[in-house]
Amino acid sequence: MSDITSLAVWGADKRSGLLARELRQEYVFAYSPDADTVAQVSLTMPVRLQSWVSRELHPIFQMNLPEGALLEAIRRAVAKVIGEDDLSILRVTGGNQVGKNRFALPGEGSPHIEESPESLDELLTYSNTRELFHELVDRYALHSGISGVQPKVMLDATERGTLASSGYIVKSWGTDYPYLAANEYFCMTAAKRAGLPTPEFFLSDNGGLFIMRRFDVTPDGAAIGFEDMCSLQALGTAQKYSSSYERVAKSIRDFVSGDRLMAAREQLFATLVLSVMLRNGDAHLKNFGVLYDSPLGAVTLAPVYDVVTTTAYIRKDVPALSLSGTKKWWPRKVLERFAVAYLFLTGGTVSATFSRMAEAVTETRGMIPGYIAEHPEFREIGERMMAEWDEGVNGLGG
Repeated sequence: MSDITSLAVWGADKRSGLLARELRQEYVFAYSPDADTVAQVSLTMPVRLQSWVSRELHPIFQMNLPEGALLEAIRRAVAKVIGEDDLSILRVTGGNQVGKNRFALPGEGSPHIEESPESLDELLTYSNTRELFHELVDRYALHSGISGVQPKVMLDATERGTLASSGYIVKSWGTDYPYLAANEYFCMTAAKRAGLPTPEFFLSDNGGLFIMRRFDVTPDGAAIGFEDMCSLQALGTAQKYSSSYERVAKSIRDFVSGDRLMAAREQLFATLVLSVMLRNGDAHLKNFGVLYDSPLGAVTLAPVYDVVTTTAYIRKDVPALSLSGTKKWWPRKVLERFAVAYLFLTGGTVSATFSRMAEAVTETRGMIPGYIAEHPEFREIGERMMAEWDEGVNGLGG
């Protein structure tokens, strides 16, 4: 069967317009004649009569294309039936995307995914998490429009002790990155201890799954607008490493609401300092984003997510984006200059941030030996993480 050539784009329950691939292999998005600002698909693509044309799929629509293991699982399932191009993948994952945009065939209504909620308790306590994750992929892969190389799926889970259903992201790990779930759990714990905004997150009892509450949905399941920095900088997913933290600071200035701007700048700086201390070499453009209920409403920086100690696996890993023209674990003075020149932070705020991040990392490091005692299989990765954290904190004068 031939690949899909056009899709209706919906902003939650309101049709935004039509996305099509033309004969010249250009992608064209045209807003519906009755579209208003509520139907706006991106902060960078305001509603207008003229179509939005791109040689590649528009960055806002690329944002949720699956990557890695999830993409391969989807392709195996649908390639022979509807094709494996980008629009075909968006079609089969169209009802369950991060952010507000949804995708359906032109003649269909607003897409929704009907799911039976999983039990969060069972996900956290299931003995064979590898088997469980493969089952979840089989069950939810065609519903999950979520980017990232790390194996992950989106699903609903009934919360502990309640009947309410909320969206969660469930992550596993492959052979190249053993015990990545526990790695991410401790890194996110450090972020939380440091006072940074984080989604609610969990680690399964045997360390096999990292589960995070979705921050792009309200408690009652309504979609919240989300755009990552690739979209805001008009870059495709393949260019997620082709930018700088200076440009991220500029994007925050350009898109975050004025009354939220200083908090966003402080959060970006704290996240950058934390990433250097934790040796997180994957803080790329897709791991920063903004949230908004309406394009004309308040725009805030999204909470911290996807933080891992990458040097536990790639010994000579470097930061994902450049700063001062270099990609290295920068000394304190470089970070201080960035904070003052690009984020307009005071010396007192900068100094306090270094102290707060170092204290949080040191406190979280103290949790790892106890976890190793209960999970001896984590010893090698855990010990590497502690050594990397020590070097990161000491290198910034913590």
